[in-house]
Amino acid sequence: MRTWLRVAVVTLCVCIPLTTATAQNPTPDAVRPGWALALHGGAGTIPKDMDPKLVEAYRASLRHGLELGRGILAKGGTSLDAVEAVVRFFEDDSLFNAGKGAVYTHEGTHELDAAIMNGATLACGSVAGVGTVRNPISLARLVMEKSKHVFLIAAGAEAFARAQGVPAVDNHEFDTRRRWEQWQKALHDDKFGTVGCVALDTQGHLAAATSTGGLTNKRWGRVGDVPVIGAGTYANDRSCAVSCTGQGEQFIRNTVARDVAALVEYRSLPLADAAHAVIDGKLQPGDGGLVAVSKTGEIALVFNSEGMYRGAADAGGRFEIAIWGE
Repeated sequence: MRTWLRVAVVTLCVCIPLTTATAQNPTPDAVRPGWALALHGGAGTIPKDMDPKLVEAYRASLRHGLELGRGILAKGGTSLDAVEAVVRFFEDDSLFNAGKGAVYTHEGTHELDAAIMNGATLACGSVAGVGTVRNPISLARLVMEKSKHVFLIAAGAEAFARAQGVPAVDNHEFDTRRRWEQWQKALHDDKFGTVGCVALDTQGHLAAATSTGGLTNKRWGRVGDVPVIGAGTYANDRSCAVSCTGQGEQFIRNTVARDVAALVEYRSLPLADAAHAVIDGKLQPGDGGLVAVSKTGEIALVFNSEGMYRGAADAGGRFEIAIWGE
């Protein structure tokens, strides 16, 4: 009996200081803003002498995407729903190289890639090389939630889409005059066209989603970083959510998204420092950039190219869009 009492006393002595310390030093969750959101519409060479009407069109689309995500998160919606909705919007906007505005392959078709990840569970879904699905990001989410797999490609991904009741569209649905002219000139896209969104919701959960049409004139079933979990897309509630855009092969080689998250998780670096360490320290100038949100609501919009279509918002009132270094 005396032994039991001694153990009880020791336990109480240990618990009281811990409780006091917690009250004096709030946890990251206690200071986290209610929600946070960041998005991008591609990075690369973006001429500053672009037609002002086109610049305004991009700004209007970025603004709308940001408002869409903000509306979901501010009402208590999940980060997964927010990132999917924002990326779906960009997929339907022909300004961007995803969905409707996807670039042409060497064969004159469109091959679409997308990925989504749930930071709360590390569940993720990816599709690559699909050509008959209007919104690849939603198919990626179905892979995550309705299959036991992570990554489906080409005909297999499309067969899965049919099994899930996703209607097929003709590949020419993704045609646009602007992309056709780029293909005819056999030029690389004037931006590393990818769209993406990352979010922290009011429950403290993170999510990331990314979608792309790849490179203009790509061949042999080329797939970039977007659907590769840890390269172009990553989310983990223990660190951050990341969506990348740029020279896909470089982002794959350097596992950019996961590297940023690892620096936050294991070295406790501030999010912006982690993003700069990877983008500036491991990639070549002009390779691209990323958007990220941490578990504490930090937002990072980092790129080493001429510009990146981007936006950020949070529960503290932040709401901004930008293209170049402004």
